[in-house]
Amino acid sequence: MSTDKSPYAAFSALLASSGRDRSPAELHGQLLGRSCAGAGFEVDAWLADAADLLGGQIPDNVRQALIGLQEMVKGELTGGEVAVVLLLPSDEAPLAERAAALGQWCQGFLGGFGLAAGDRPLSAEAMEVLQDLAAISQVQSALEDSEEGEGAYMEVMEYLRVAPLLLFTECAGPVAPAPKPSVH
Repeated sequence: MSTDKSPYAAFSALLASSGRDRSPAELHGQLLGRSCAGAGFEVDAWLADAADLLGGQIPDNVRQALIGLQEMVKGELTGGEVAVVLLLPSDEAPLAERAAALGQWCQGFLGGFGLAAGDRPLSAEAMEVLQDLAAISQVQSALEDSEEGEGAYMEVMEYLRVAPLLLFTECAGPVAPAPKPSVH
């Protein structure tokens, strides 16, 4: 029995206990992709997209976890962070499992980005990032369980921690701060 207490493992167990067979990485990728494309951070819209991906009504405990995930993403994208945290298996998981989740994350990101961005024209840099994500989503099984495979995985993961920020900056732009109450 696994003793993995990572956020990925906890989210995976939550989804499994509710009868959902989606990867937490794919869900996080979809959320980050739609957010980077300019979908905003309106909770009901995110929950509707998540319900589509999860195949229907979302139980309350999963709903609360999805809202928390969105708050985390919003904080990362609007808080001046220089990288995002990816919801992936812990480093103790086998490389094949981590690589598969990385591919699922990329697929989710591309799906979420595509739904929210539509036919919006993108810069050459943004197109290159999306092409990189598409390529990464296809090659995850090519990583060998070796020192070189671990190095390649870490390199790709580091790229994926910063690449979404370029897309967010281009497509969503800065989020206006909440208005401060006036003092009379």
